[in-house]
Amino acid sequence: MPIYLVINSQLNLDFMIPEAKKTALAHALQTTFGTNDFEDIVPLNAGLSTALVFKITVQSNPYLLKIITRTDAMADPTIQYACTRAAAEIGIAPKVWYANVGDRISITDFVDAKPFPIDKARLMVPALLSRLHALPALPYRIKYLDIVDGFVQKFRDAKILPEGLTEDLFAQYTVLRSVYPRGTSDWVSCHNDLKPENILFDGERPLLVDWEAIFLNDPYFDLAMVANFVVAGVEEEREYLKAYFGQESTPYQHARFFLMRQIAHTSYFTFFMRLVHEAGTTINPDDERPDFREFNTRMWNGGVDLNDASERLQYAWAHLEQLKQNFASARFEEALEIVARQGAITSAASPSTT
Repeated sequence: MPIYLVINSQLNLDFMIPEAKKTALAHALQTTFGTNDFEDIVPLNAGLSTALVFKITVQSNPYLLKIITRTDAMADPTIQYACTRAAAEIGIAPKVWYANVGDRISITDFVDAKPFPIDKARLMVPALLSRLHALPALPYRIKYLDIVDGFVQKFRDAKILPEGLTEDLFAQYTVLRSVYPRGTSDWVSCHNDLKPENILFDGERPLLVDWEAIFLNDPYFDLAMVANFVVAGVEEEREYLKAYFGQESTPYQHARFFLMRQIAHTSYFTFFMRLVHEAGTTINPDDERPDFREFNTRMWNGGVDLNDASERLQYAWAHLEQLKQNFASARFEEALEIVARQGAITSAASPSTT
């Protein structure tokens, strides 16, 4: 007997579910909850993702329903679902009730997110990342640094800003990319999309959601992404890294973390500036630039909508200004020296390392 999706006609929300997914969703509900019916469904902002995300109420309990609509190989959720289950089992992601690779539908606990004070996040999130990065390593897929190189090249080819405004910056980036380790021997399973809306605080602990971008990567990338929002100044960096490593960070770890933050700034600046440019938004190099710390604190607290072109532009400017400031600092030169020296030692000890 075929399974049909039953939706409360009074809500008139049938249009929210693509026709091709209705039978699969009915099967998911029947398999998980023993019913084809749900009382309420509310679409949630999925950011830049093409997936459909909903808060769905079944038998008076809220859940998160995610429907992947793409069918190409890049949207294959096999790894995503496996990692979400593994993360849920160690308490760093919401419980998974249903995840079907063929149907590309998942149902997890809905987290009633509470405000997450930055001073708490600075200690709790790196400890959570340490547990994430200890999960079994994923298969190798791509190199993040190659992705950033591509962002930079596309930005430069598009001639979005006067060359004089970014010439020195990209010269410094070239030096940085020549020094930063490009080998994969210490890579781990990374989330890779740790924006504030993907770090939910239930009042007691943080949980990670939206695992679409998970792949094997440099652990310092996850650390750098979160640090944009919760870390200000060297002492807070030390506190943050100690929570991750479980002990005081070494000069090399601190230097590598600092350099990865500059790579991340470069990535966000070039990517979001190009998004704005391609959308046809006017970009005036003389516009006032937002303060990086103020903007990211506002973003952490839910006061920024990156679906808005003007906010995207402000985000790009904020990263550019922070990058220029850091590239001009003595600390940048010191970090380059420390990481380059360690790289030379590693190469001498393992000539075949790639």
